[in-house]
Amino acid sequence: MDDPRLTPARGDLAAKHLEGKVKAERFVAGEACEVIEAIAPVRRGPTSDAELMTQALNGEPVTIYDRNGEGWAWGQLETDGYVGWLPDAALGKTGAAPTHKIAALRTFAFPGPSIKLPPVETLVMLSLVSVVREDGPFAVTREGWHLPKQHLAGLAEYAPDFVAVAERFVGTPYLWGGKSSFGIDCSGLVQIALNAAGIACPRDSDMQQATTGRVLGLAEQQPLKRGDLIFWNGHVAIVRDAETIVHANAHHMATVIENTADAITRIRAAGSDVVAVKRL
Repeated sequence: MDDPRLTPARGDLAAKHLEGKVKAERFVAGEACEVIEAIAPVRRGPTSDAELMTQALNGEPVTIYDRNGEGWAWGQLETDGYVGWLPDAALGKTGAAPTHKIAALRTFAFPGPSIKLPPVETLVMLSLVSVVREDGPFAVTREGWHLPKQHLAGLAEYAPDFVAVAERFVGTPYLWGGKSSFGIDCSGLVQIALNAAGIACPRDSDMQQATTGRVLGLAEQQPLKRGDLIFWNGHVAIVRDAETIVHANAHHMATVIENTADAITRIRAAGSDVVAVKRL
């Protein structure tokens, strides 16, 4: 059965490219859009109190297949294929192609070439922007935002160590469905860190367990190596070294560095054993 999280199909409507593959009352080609807010929620249903499944970041391409006329649009994110409902107000027509991404955890967008001006937006890591010119220490985007040049990276520039990226999120509050330094969940941390290093990664921990890396046998787990991924049912952590992991978790309600053995014992006591260890 096709995963509804990754398949733009409902009983009443589906993407045109799925015609003949799924059943739906009608098929639509979809409209190319992009996220124009700093962070847009992707929800399970078209209401502000529906479950936050993931988030879309500024500049991210989205194909929209349906609008309910009440402020919500249903579509699929281009980056990881996730399907859900986004606020219509967070979407705009596809503009100039992005030229850069945000490499800092967060950066301020200023309305002019001065850090003394009140910021007009706060962008987060891996947001996409289109830079049209430089103005001293600032890169100026098509919106007129002035971003500190040292907070940007080229689209083909990648972090050398994805674990080091994850470590930068230590202290970030835990947020189910979150994928930024304002709030992040376990699989969001893994996805952002791997993406920052140029490694494709699906959104949810079960998807990551199914597709990312290779399974390690018990003998290969002695010792664990930096960058290994430990999976429980519904949870994932990144190995830092032979003794510690970094993970976003609801026990600490934050991204933390924790002793691996202590974490395994604690999570086992809560009812879940390790189900897989994988190496990229």
